[in-house]
Amino acid sequence: MNKYIISLLFAALSVPASAQLGAQRNNFSVGINAGVNYNNISFNPTIKQKGYMAYVGGLTARYVSEKYFSIICGTQVELNFSQRGWEEMIEDNTNTYSRTMNYIEMPFLAHLGFGKEQGTQFFVNMGPQVAFLLSEKENFSSDWDASNRPNKVNYQYNKKADNKLDYGLVGGAGFDINSKVGHFLLEGRYYFGLGDIFKNDNSNVNNFDKSSHNTISVRLTYLFDLTK
Repeated sequence: MNKYIISLLFAALSVPASAQLGAQRNNFSVGINAGVNYNNISFNPTIKQKGYMAYVGGLTARYVSEKYFSIICGTQVELNFSQRGWEEMIEDNTNTYSRTMNYIEMPFLAHLGFGKEQGTQFFVNMGPQVAFLLSEKENFSSDWDASNRPNKVNYQYNKKADNKLDYGLVGGAGFDINSKVGHFLLEGRYYFGLGDIFKNDNSNVNNFDKSSHNTISVRLTYLFDLTK
């Protein structure tokens, strides 16, 4: 099922570059983006968590190649510094635990805009994303005690991520305000991780069957046109 979804998204990415269905465009824009991530990890066995909120931001490049009726077709690539991680919900005592994970990430997105090219436009972005883990840090409370956990899962503590490479699917939607000084974009985005941060090869009972990222982000982007 995952391979089928990835194939569809790569096909969507190839359409703006190859199809010649409508009026051609040659609009290339670059800029910056910044926002917040709301992240957790899908663990199996399950670990109760609070949403982990952190920073995301970086560089954005967008190329619009075609307009078909009222739909603008293009591609968008980003290079972001993205903080993710998780915070555990520990109800039985005063212990607290969280982990901060710093990634460099690169989404490759198909961009579809709906509406007039001037003014406010609704858009959808979707595609694959890859990321590389730069660093991570565990945050323990001063009275930390890992022995008393309701589901007896404690082998994530003092254990670094096994897999630095992360990959998955991302999709988002928002509004693009096209003004005389550039484009101002507000977007909500969801990332579904397909990779795991810990090994899941069943060679050790102290492994997770699943440990993948789920991220909701809200971001602001400013773009200015280099060609139009």
